[in-house]
Amino acid sequence: MYNVKSPRAQEFISNEEILDTLEYAKQNKDNVELIDAIIAKAKLCKGLSHREAMVLLDCEIEEKNQEIFALAKQIKQDFYGNRIVMFAPLYLSNYCVNGCVYCPYHQKNKTIARKKMTQAEIEKEVIALQDMGHKRLALEAGEDPINNPIEYILECIDTIYSIKHKNGAIRRVNVNIAATTVENYRKLKDAGIGTYILFQETYNKESYEKLHPTGPKHNYDYHTEAMDRAMEGGIDDVGLGVLFGLELYRYEFAGLLMHAEHLEAAFGVGPHTISVPRIRQADDIDPTEFENGIDDGIFAKIVACIRIAVPYTGMIVSTRESKECREKVLELGVSQISGGSKTSVGGYATPEPEEENSQQFDTSDKRTLDEIVKWLMDLGYTPSFCTACYREGRTGDRFMALCKSGQIQNCCHPNSLMTLKEYLEDYASLETKATGEALIDREITKVPNEKVKAIAIKNLEDIAAGRRDFRF
Repeated sequence: MYNVKSPRAQEFISNEEILDTLEYAKQNKDNVELIDAIIAKAKLCKGLSHREAMVLLDCEIEEKNQEIFALAKQIKQDFYGNRIVMFAPLYLSNYCVNGCVYCPYHQKNKTIARKKMTQAEIEKEVIALQDMGHKRLALEAGEDPINNPIEYILECIDTIYSIKHKNGAIRRVNVNIAATTVENYRKLKDAGIGTYILFQETYNKESYEKLHPTGPKHNYDYHTEAMDRAMEGGIDDVGLGVLFGLELYRYEFAGLLMHAEHLEAAFGVGPHTISVPRIRQADDIDPTEFENGIDDGIFAKIVACIRIAVPYTGMIVSTRESKECREKVLELGVSQISGGSKTSVGGYATPEPEEENSQQFDTSDKRTLDEIVKWLMDLGYTPSFCTACYREGRTGDRFMALCKSGQIQNCCHPNSLMTLKEYLEDYASLETKATGEALIDREITKVPNEKVKAIAIKNLEDIAAGRRDFRF
């Protein structure tokens, strides 16, 4: 039985409910009256149910699809403006005891180089990331209770936050590690993490168990209920995601939105972020062996429909995707991207030798952070290195209340400009700096609150004079 508030995975992600939803959408994909009603509801910016969103995803009427894309663009602008948050992944260890068939970290892989960074190596990597200009990291590690216990992860977080190099500092550490216990989530919360991220990979239980034949990740219920335990442990910013290409995309889309609805219903706060990665080439992984890959057109519509369904939730696209693909989905809903990323264990401070490949996947967008910052500004976006909400305690329901009311514009917009100013002063190339200064001059005039605007202008002057770390 489907029960959105149930703590049991197979009740809040009900296979029967998903199948009924897919059939409902199939039967109504040409129902103009219903589609118009759903679009009208979506324009209220209160979100859609998984069933309503599925109808829009399945819609094949070109005129209505153009309305869907236009609405996604408008909602993105209304909630996030032109800001794009920047981050980088940092892989701590690729030791793993699981048997995931789509990931080169699986235990049986004997060709990948196994690595685990020491605290001294992490310090070098963090300094290299700071020298690029990054302020926000996403920590990644395989599941291995011996090589990667929670104590190791906590030590790494402490090391990262302790490193101050020139004007550099990592101000927010998000964590993407395996499903764990309420007690361990409390430890992560106490360590000061930002968002806890865990990809479901697939919401289809039968497929999930086949794709995870061995290891603790094989347990579908334990994995799917991880966000509930994280919430119980005090982590109120969580990030969802599926790996598109493993299962039929329509099934995953429904499951993803049902998971978001569950968190909202059970805890009063939906996911802080949703990621939409697609399966990519890796050490011993050939993506063509998976039959459910999706093209760029379907991918773009998935992004647009997620943005309409959960307007308050940040959306992430990594360097898995190409420059061209990222450019398309930025306008449709994506609010966070990685830049200058390495998916190897280490590799920022010193490039990894080819014979020691430890990458989780091949990146498609290989540009430097500076190149991506310049590209974003040329497109009219404001690259943001802001971490203010996390550091000011605006997380979970407090962040969502601010976001849903639209008042976040008076925080996020000036914060993005001040952190961009820091980047321009400390790290940018001359060409990027010139572009950024012109952008800041234009954008500062758009801060709606006059008092906030005046303070931001003074802070920008102080940043140019050498001071750092201002925030609203």
